[in-house]
Amino acid sequence: MNSTSLNYLARTLCAFFLFASLSACFASEEKLTLISESGEHHFNIELVDDDASRAQGLMFRTNLADNAGMLFDFHEERPVSFWMRNTLIPLDMIFVRADGVIVNIHSNARPQDPTPIPSAGPVRFVFEIVGGGAFKIGLKAGDRLVHPRVVQSAN
Repeated sequence: MNSTSLNYLARTLCAFFLFASLSACFASEEKLTLISESGEHHFNIELVDDDASRAQGLMFRTNLADNAGMLFDFHEERPVSFWMRNTLIPLDMIFVRADGVIVNIHSNARPQDPTPIPSAGPVRFVFEIVGGGAFKIGLKAGDRLVHPRVVQSAN
């Protein structure tokens, strides 16, 4: 191979790996629906489901769109607790069982507050949205979250 061919091959490989990396980033963006008395509310979400991504969460972000959020998947039901250390925007934390039923909601968690915010029982998911968002759509315990990872009950 001459240097021109090697140069072309190197550029092609770099482009491939860049595209693959960007595709992996976008693959974690999905859709989710919250169902309350006021109807269906659709969100664009980031899905975090490993220790590293859950630890980072929404820390250091300066804004979050009204129709966006982050879904934390713990892969099993268990009691969980969150805090707001290094989180710069107020958030609503929606604690959800594996079947999509909302257990409890912590509204308007204060930015930078290290106080633990626990679930009111075992949950598989926590969905974080902009502070005040749950109230705005009339969301309450007992309402539902719909997402492909949620195992819907027969009720």
